[in-house]
Amino acid sequence: MTVARPGLNQREEAPPGEAGAGPTVARILLGTRLRRLREEARISREDAGAAIRSSASKISRMELGRTAIKARDLTDLLALYGVGDEAERESMRALSRHGSVSGWWQDYGDAVPAWVKPYLGLEQAARLIRSYDVQLVSGLLQTPGYARAVFSLPGGSPGERAERQLAVRMRRQEILHRAEPPRLWAVIDEGALRRPVGGTAVMRAQLEHLLEISQLRHVNIQVLPFRAGGHAAGGGPVTLLRFAGDQLPDVVYLEQLTSAIYPSSPADLACYWDMLNQLAAEADPPIASIMILDQIRREL
Repeated sequence: MTVARPGLNQREEAPPGEAGAGPTVARILLGTRLRRLREEARISREDAGAAIRSSASKISRMELGRTAIKARDLTDLLALYGVGDEAERESMRALSRHGSVSGWWQDYGDAVPAWVKPYLGLEQAARLIRSYDVQLVSGLLQTPGYARAVFSLPGGSPGERAERQLAVRMRRQEILHRAEPPRLWAVIDEGALRRPVGGTAVMRAQLEHLLEISQLRHVNIQVLPFRAGGHAAGGGPVTLLRFAGDQLPDVVYLEQLTSAIYPSSPADLACYWDMLNQLAAEADPPIASIMILDQIRREL
């Protein structure tokens, strides 16, 4: 399957100094800077909230990047924290402007649940995407036919909403075809590859797509075969995002049926990184995995 490389979206123009950052990342970067400034100034969240005619909880949401920061609030906080350098102030104003725009996924309405939106914004900015999938092929690697079959499973969405979900999934995949794409390192359980979602023809096309896209130098696909026995992962899919530089920590995303969990403690992040390393060690290497994919395809 060939996906056109995306052009620049005027609503998502990156702010100076943060090239490629989406609005979600811009809010997190700005919030992180503001938290450091507040702590260096030894000002409590309560006092910071009072300075912008609000509350400590709003300051907390701002610092976590969960809400956009209005220009007036930013100006008041920078004055409170004693930030006088104009270049630094402008850099933070640019992040505020960028963090206030809508991500492209907002155009798809209820096809994107609220608990998915933070992940989509972060996925767009990741430099490394690692995943383990046990029941279904990773969304970034699904063909339209396979994805449509997934959305049609019992408990899935009705026709029109499912088509909008499909459009979102295909839009996400454009990051793999950018001029500077992230590295995708996916471990897929053999069970997900032998489960004929959508029927034989759909599954064969999906396997052919995996064989094709695995030829991209930034895509690494490994198959965890049945013969590997028990392994470190739990029952559901795991995705870990890593970003360029050291301003953002890793993000772990655990998708569930009607929600998602974002473990964020340093201990949790280290645990999931180690788990993905162990799965990669237990899975067949990429060349052998290509042979497994081809074998399963021929058996259909």
